[in-house]
Amino acid sequence: MGIVAGLDSSSAFTHIVVCDTDTGEVLRQGYAAHPIEAKASEVDPQAWLLSLGEAASGGLLEGVQAIGVSAQQHGLVPLDHQGNLVRPALLGNDRRAQAAAADLIDGLGGRQPWAEAVGAVPQASQPVAKLRWMVRSEPENAQRVAAVLQPHDWLVWQLLGRPARRTTDRGAASGTGYWSAGSGSYRPDLVELALGRQAALPEVLGPADAAGMTPEGLLISAGTGETMAAAFGLGVAVGDAVVSLGASGSVMAVHHEALADPTGMITSFADATGMHLPVVHTSNAVRALRGTAEMLGVDGLDELSALALKSTPGASGLVLLPYLEGERTPQLPHTAGTLSGLRRESMKPEHLARAAFEGMLCSLSDALDVLRGRGVEVRRVFLLGAAAELPAVQALAPSVFGTQVVVPQPAEYAALGAARQAAWALGVSQGTLDPRTPPAWRDAAAQVLEPGDELAVGRAVRQQYGATRDQIHPGAFGGTT
Repeated sequence: MGIVAGLDSSSAFTHIVVCDTDTGEVLRQGYAAHPIEAKASEVDPQAWLLSLGEAASGGLLEGVQAIGVSAQQHGLVPLDHQGNLVRPALLGNDRRAQAAAADLIDGLGGRQPWAEAVGAVPQASQPVAKLRWMVRSEPENAQRVAAVLQPHDWLVWQLLGRPARRTTDRGAASGTGYWSAGSGSYRPDLVELALGRQAALPEVLGPADAAGMTPEGLLISAGTGETMAAAFGLGVAVGDAVVSLGASGSVMAVHHEALADPTGMITSFADATGMHLPVVHTSNAVRALRGTAEMLGVDGLDELSALALKSTPGASGLVLLPYLEGERTPQLPHTAGTLSGLRRESMKPEHLARAAFEGMLCSLSDALDVLRGRGVEVRRVFLLGAAAELPAVQALAPSVFGTQVVVPQPAEYAALGAARQAAWALGVSQGTLDPRTPPAWRDAAAQVLEPGDELAVGRAVRQQYGATRDQIHPGAFGGTT
């Protein structure tokens, strides 16, 4: 038996899990908040190291042989020729680069060339757009940029003592906007399009590769982005999709190839195992539930859930299109939500509550269908987020999604995924594991929900929703759903 650790440096905290290499059993844990505001859009990366040191205090890493690092995605850490920070790191939630992203789209000739080049159309969050923003807004800083890293790359580099070699992995690289998951290579021309010249980029490691050894003999694995680490920690595989219920929503699935989507609805990420993670985002998910709760004057989502379950499937004909802040899937950035089907008998609080849950889940099912329409297999859906525990979500989701739904128990899945990667790299270095096959850890503890006899009911709910969507927004999906 060996011992490995996984470190997740999110936007707000550092969480470390120490695990048994053979089973993945969590032996001990450490946690520390970042000494910065969680909503900050730029930060001195030293804050991440301070948090890391606090989380690892008290001998937490004693006996650990290898460590993996996951971190928040889409951050840009710009370095000068000496490896010093040019400016504070720009984080993924920084929206200032929206105009820069639009410039880049035009500069390459539209959305389709970008989708074909790197599997994604530039967004403000991506490093490629942040580089263009620096050129436009901070030209002196942009001139000093000699190398660019993301948060996980920078942390690995720091743990290794800032060696000449800087590394990343496929998962993190696939979110930059200048690395292609399809070809497995950088597009230096896109860096030049954004920055006006070339910059040094980190070497992209394979899933089971090691980034190096610390002077103390601790093996550091390749690391990855938080999304990829969480998928690896959950143990998702081909046939699995992950639906994340936050204020906004996302649907991702494991697939055997990268998907180029000229509409831009699919972002083609690489995962932490050598496969691919196509992702579809929605602008609205739980925010539709919260808005409905406020509208009805009920006390929180638990009460809204209980109210919804007093209604019947189809909410007495009431349909909520939950596009409250525009929508990404379908691409309706300037639209508003719609409440349809109002009749005297449907104008009751329980029907509106039910329509909110059905609308949110149907919208996410639309996103699932975007992936299915491109040949992505979906046999079961992992449902993540605090709202996944709501009784109304659990009652409706299997029939609306039309498949088995798995609700994992809350855990630090990104940190677990980073630890599993560390165990893989350690095993490969010792000759006990195949670089093509990750360690078989225990499945996440979860509640499994089956659609059972409710499949026909779910189809009827989706048909009612789809008819309303197509009437109000004809051609929104271009025939993909």
